[in-house]
Amino acid sequence: MATNSNEIDNNLLTLSLSFPPPPVVAPPPPPPPPPSSRRPSKRKRTLKSETIPPPYPWATNHRAKVHSLNMLRLNQISTITGEVQCRRCERKYEIGFDLCDKFAQVGSFISANKELMHQRAPSIWMNPIYLNCKFCEQENSVKPIIASKKKSINWVFLLLGQFIGCCTLDQLKYFCKYNEIHRTGAKDRVLYQTYLSLCRQLDNTGPFYY
Repeated sequence: MATNSNEIDNNLLTLSLSFPPPPVVAPPPPPPPPPSSRRPSKRKRTLKSETIPPPYPWATNHRAKVHSLNMLRLNQISTITGEVQCRRCERKYEIGFDLCDKFAQVGSFISANKELMHQRAPSIWMNPIYLNCKFCEQENSVKPIIASKKKSINWVFLLLGQFIGCCTLDQLKYFCKYNEIHRTGAKDRVLYQTYLSLCRQLDNTGPFYY
């Protein structure tokens, strides 16, 4: 009987060794962390410098700021030049405006029509009358060339030629931003504010307040 018992034990041991061990089951991964309630931080804008190299002799080293008439006279600046281009023949060239004569014309127009404007630019400012081309002689075809970089816009030249209406609304808002002027609203209102602000920079004693 003992022999049979030993044989049974040996057979059981042999059977147990013939089966592979049970596989090792990896523990489940931890649950993902809950979503953060904080918004992703936005990239900080690079602050523009307060001063720039003056783009023109009649401009200051501040964005969208020009010298006064008195300062320009002291510096013997009497002609304001700017680049233009004909829409017909596409020729580009430079023209000059007499500072005192042209500014007097703009000032007289504002003085005579300010009450009728109701703080909105008139049609002649919204749709400027262009010059005649000195090459192909096409009438009302020469437009000012406006700098692609806003800090280089020739504001005094545009004012004297009454060409500021050629600027986009975005360019006008740039001017208002750096002159602390409320810059929301339609283009005719922002354009009106730009004209009067430029005139005040040149002559703060004139009828250029609203």
